[in-house]
Amino acid sequence: MRALLSLHHMVFGLVERVGDWMLPMIARFMFAAILFVYFWKSAMTKLGDGIFGFLFPSSGAYIQMFPRAMEAAGYDTSQLSIFHWAVAVAGTTAEIILPILIVVGLFTRLAAIGMIGFVAVQSLTDVYAAQHSKWGQWFDNVAEYDPAIKGVGLLDIRALWVFVLLVIVIKGAGAISLDAILCRKHKADIDVM
Repeated sequence: MRALLSLHHMVFGLVERVGDWMLPMIARFMFAAILFVYFWKSAMTKLGDGIFGFLFPSSGAYIQMFPRAMEAAGYDTSQLSIFHWAVAVAGTTAEIILPILIVVGLFTRLAAIGMIGFVAVQSLTDVYAAQHSKWGQWFDNVAEYDPAIKGVGLLDIRALWVFVLLVIVIKGAGAISLDAILCRKHKADIDVM
């Protein structure tokens, strides 16, 4: 029994050490593989025309971010306030920049926190637009595609997105990232002093 416990501790001690090194990189890879293109395409639908399109969001940006306000304004963006414009510009810019920062591993923890906030706001907006049956429920025994709700539920999926982002917040970007390079350079600069 003692030999079995020793083997267990040795094997899973190694798994833990490798996991500490690999887990943040796997989380960043999963974000890139599953969510990066989703957010990029979503951001592109919000851009206005031209090189400064991010400063002049499309009507789609306002419809996605402020469905009630756009409905009340008869879908005329000129009827919205400067607040709506500022939120649309900030949201569109964040939807472009934050995923890039996560994928390259630069200011990764802050970018992941920003994305968690983004996903929360996005989810609240989407919940307003979705029917109650599409929200999903935890502990409901539905973990695969269900044609009755056309998915597993909005909030179920978003919880998994947030989990991947929380791994990045807690563990950082990992060894292969711009954060790691900056950290090593900063440590070397301190050691020289």
